[in-house]
Amino acid sequence: MSPDAVRNCLHCSDVFEPDARHRHDQRYCRKPACQRARQAVNNERWRARPEHKDWWRGEWNVNRVREWRAQHPEYWKRGKRKKAIALQIAINPTQATDATVDTSPAGADCATNRVPELLKTQSPVVVGLIAQMYGSGSGVALQSAIAEVATRLFEKGRAVIGQQP
Repeated sequence: MSPDAVRNCLHCSDVFEPDARHRHDQRYCRKPACQRARQAVNNERWRARPEHKDWWRGEWNVNRVREWRAQHPEYWKRGKRKKAIALQIAINPTQATDATVDTSPAGADCATNRVPELLKTQSPVVVGLIAQMYGSGSGVALQSAIAEVATRLFEKGRAVIGQQP
């Protein structure tokens, strides 16, 4: 590092290396306090120029502010804006637990016996997502495959939130 590659900050007097793109002009380091001091000096220099003496005064500026206030009534009374909450449909856990599952040996290998009840309790978005992810090569998912995946996902969800099956 060459000696002319470093400078002393005009605010805090610490040694710093100026940005290569502004090495001839940079006089303040990157610390937030030094940047605020730099901005204050620049503002004072701008206001001290004769052509900027009446920049915020005059009839034109008064009319501009009045028009803005008319377009934004009670702007200063507004509180802090709240974060937008994602739109979600709350699923009642009792809806999914009411779905009947055929536990007989003949119906154990056939998931179509429980399809209507299980799929009726799910959001169409969930069913569509499962169909998209687990569809066959032709892009069409069978109801039995959707029901099996939905059952597995439901059981995993219950395990995550701590509900026993």
